[in-house]
Amino acid sequence: MKRVIEVKDLCCKRCAERAEKKLRLLEGVTGAKANFKKGIIFVETSLPDADLKACLELAGFPVVEIRERKGIFG
Repeated sequence: MKRVIEVKDLCCKRCAERAEKKLRLLEGVTGAKANFKKGIIFVETSLPDADLKACLELAGFPVVEIRERKGIFG
């Protein structure tokens, strides 16, 4: 399923790349693409939202919301 994760503290390209990398390390995540300007990460995964949230918060990115991705642009 495709998810959109809204996070805080995604302040630069390097932070976005770090968040993407952390998510991709999870078994069950097939893709992750972060947009630091909007503070969102697009994820394709079979994992529950709680696992995604735990991963990002452990990496230092507080999660605001996780929602289903609808259409091409979220």
